[in-house]
Amino acid sequence: MAMRNAYIDQFPEEARVIRAALWSSFLALMIGGTLGLIQGLHRTNVLRFIPSQDYYTVLTAHGVLLVITFTIFFLVGIFTWAVTTSLDRGVKDIRFTWGWYAMMSLGTLLVGVSILGGVVDQIPMNADVLYTFYSPFQAHPAFYVGFVLFVVGTWLAGFDWFRTWWAWKKDNPDERIPLPTFMALTTMLFWYLSSIGVAISILAFLLPWSLGIIDSVNPLLTRTLFWFFGHPVVYFWLMPAYMLWYTMLPKLSGGKLFSDPLARVVFVLFLILSTPVGIHHQYLDPGIAEGFKFIAMTNTMFLLLPSLLTAFTVVASMEHGARQRGGEGYLSWLKALPWRDPAFTGMALAGLMFAAGGFSGMINAGLSINYLVHNSWWVVGHFHLTVGTAVALTFMAASYWFIPQLTGKEIWNRSLGLVQVVLWFIGMTFMSNAMHRAGLFGIPRRTAEPQYEGFSFDPAVGTVAEIDAQVALGAALLTLSVYLFITNMVLTTIGGSTSDAIPDNTYAGTLSGPEDSPAIIDNLKLWTSIAVVLVIIAYSLPLASIIDAGGLFGPGIDPWKPSVVVDPSLVLESVRGVMP
Repeated sequence: MAMRNAYIDQFPEEARVIRAALWSSFLALMIGGTLGLIQGLHRTNVLRFIPSQDYYTVLTAHGVLLVITFTIFFLVGIFTWAVTTSLDRGVKDIRFTWGWYAMMSLGTLLVGVSILGGVVDQIPMNADVLYTFYSPFQAHPAFYVGFVLFVVGTWLAGFDWFRTWWAWKKDNPDERIPLPTFMALTTMLFWYLSSIGVAISILAFLLPWSLGIIDSVNPLLTRTLFWFFGHPVVYFWLMPAYMLWYTMLPKLSGGKLFSDPLARVVFVLFLILSTPVGIHHQYLDPGIAEGFKFIAMTNTMFLLLPSLLTAFTVVASMEHGARQRGGEGYLSWLKALPWRDPAFTGMALAGLMFAAGGFSGMINAGLSINYLVHNSWWVVGHFHLTVGTAVALTFMAASYWFIPQLTGKEIWNRSLGLVQVVLWFIGMTFMSNAMHRAGLFGIPRRTAEPQYEGFSFDPAVGTVAEIDAQVALGAALLTLSVYLFITNMVLTTIGGSTSDAIPDNTYAGTLSGPEDSPAIIDNLKLWTSIAVVLVIIAYSLPLASIIDAGGLFGPGIDPWKPSVVVDPSLVLESVRGVMP
């Protein structure tokens, strides 16, 4: 009888770290998803059991837990799998690996407690600053310290993977970088580059300001430094999903990856193009010249290329797998795919949703049309298609393959898993569709009270009540899906049966391998240098202009801590006071 060859059998120590990272991710998903339901029911006035001023604490926690904690804990786990599996060697020092996991966990705890202080009087701190934490909102220093610890933890994780690769390279000097490792390393390189922005913003400005070391900050400068990081972080979440689409979807389909070289080109393009585009989130900021915004728009449009290449490569790989399984015809081959497998179905549906998110993203990136949807519910609908489905649904679906690899146990109920991923797809269809439509007729985001006295929204199709009903229904279905997922994962881990039938720990082979591409594609120093040059070109003049106009530490503003109910007219006047 053949011996089982799951990941836990090959790398038992690394499997423990990855399990811990994935369970940290799942816990953040469960809490953040529950808070999302509270938001959805409150905003749509279906069920309100928290005061509206507490809505912003809930909104902050929902954003941080899902956008940062859930996604990045899963990323560090899955990239550790990718590097060790593709290099066929463990990490250099497992104690170091546990160290960066512990640092990320401590950072998460500090951030979480500081946010919780917004609704728990016994906790003497507050961080109702939303995920974007712009000034003049000011958080307790613990929030900023926790965020820094979390980001530094990710930096150390990347160093862990790099030194594992360096050790492998020393033993294999003439070998091309295995594709999963290549994807992890290129992702970390643009993360190192882009997260410099948020590090400077926190360490040089926001943390000293919160501690009282400096009296004021330049709001536009810290906002720009945030978006220097804030848009690339979207690709930081997305890259592990891309890696799974390239390395696992073809395998689950029964075939091979269409092109290894194309996959490498896609990740090189993301390394080069991800960071110099953040200003496209600031089209309505009056302190940035229109020319700089136009450059950011142009750079953003180039990012369509790697996404289109991915769509072609992944679909071609799925078709190859389907035809290997007996599929025929122009489209009939789709029926031959393993739709009863929750891992395959979830990732395939996530990719389909991401295509829709790409189209709405093109609207966001356009300089003129963005004005119509900026700060409306359209934007919320867009990122629920991207991070909320392309990323979240891919991660949940992939867990149906990875958790058995990490535990040696069969999934507790695969049929329930299939129901869960389909339910997420249906719930997000309702919610994101309604949010996009709501944005088109001006319903704002980031507010507990979207309706105003003496003002009405006039939708071209449907009614506001119908929109609200779809959002509430979608939020309920998504939350149910989360709890079905957590139930399946818990019962698999604590009650699943150990099995020798778990598939081998492998990833998809290729129809066209790395030998079909020039070696220069693996030259990480070259592509990183180009990325740095593009960032300097995109940001040096805008940042110099912002500092020249508003000073390094701004015009002198008072921090605003939104735990206190404030007259909206006073808020409007304070905003006018800091605008150039």
